[in-house]
Amino acid sequence: MSKTRRERRVEKFKNKRDSLRAELDKLEIKSNPEVSNKKQKRNVFQKIYEDHYKKLLFIPIILLVLSFVIIGVNIVQTGDFINRGVSLKGGLDLTILPPEHTSIVDFETSLRSEFPGVDLTVRELTELGVQKEISVEADLDPDVNPDGIIHMREFVEGYFGITDESYILNETGSSLGEGFFRQTMVAVLIAFLLMAIVVFAYFRTVVPSSAVVLAAFSDIVITIAILDLWGVKIGTAGIAALLMLIGYSVDTDILLSTRVLKQKQGSVMSRVYSAMKTGLTMNLTTIIAVTIGLIVTSSEVIFQ
Repeated sequence: MSKTRRERRVEKFKNKRDSLRAELDKLEIKSNPEVSNKKQKRNVFQKIYEDHYKKLLFIPIILLVLSFVIIGVNIVQTGDFINRGVSLKGGLDLTILPPEHTSIVDFETSLRSEFPGVDLTVRELTELGVQKEISVEADLDPDVNPDGIIHMREFVEGYFGITDESYILNETGSSLGEGFFRQTMVAVLIAFLLMAIVVFAYFRTVVPSSAVVLAAFSDIVITIAILDLWGVKIGTAGIAALLMLIGYSVDTDILLSTRVLKQKQGSVMSRVYSAMKTGLTMNLTTIIAVTIGLIVTSSEVIFQ
């Protein structure tokens, strides 16, 4: 199908504009050596990306495959694709306010020797480097092993020399924890499905929509794999973080895709670099804000 007269005029204008820009760049480089050095340095990285961007796609693909392997190993070892905490599995959650600084290593060693065979997680929660709380999670099901709960209370009171006013004990039955887990997984799946519908409705084309959805899926899978690799136990607050991850990932991906596909100013690569710069800035500011929150507070929810 032949081009219309208007399309030919637009194409001719764009070609002329690009050639003029190239000539201006050459004149600027000749007249200013500093600009020349900056452009050469910039062009090295741009050349790597622009010439090999298809090859660079293998990096996230390899990460995604490795993540599936790690999650598969975790399923074989534990029976779950994530390490569930007490709020999602059932058991005992104990928050202790020690009267003075306590060695977390000595306390954990004594606890494990007192409760052999019990799955225990002991964490120290600090505020500006000062010990504020000690958190203990144990898979002592109150419906099955009420005597174990009583024994835990007596041991903690004797070890620290405190009363029940100096610690907080939360019990979650295994059936209730399993119910929480099913509900949160349904919430994640529904959120992901609705997100995909919105993306496809906005772009109305398969390739960019699929790329945004796949990127969000990869972010979740890789994050879960890293948590499995580090042995981090996830509670209900951790599931909320995964839900936030879906929205934040899609937000950045839609930003990049919209600038590249919807805007017409500048070249395609200049729009890609602009979107990348904005997305990376958003990620960096979020990392800084959350890290500060993790350092200055002893909240278990913030830790999750």
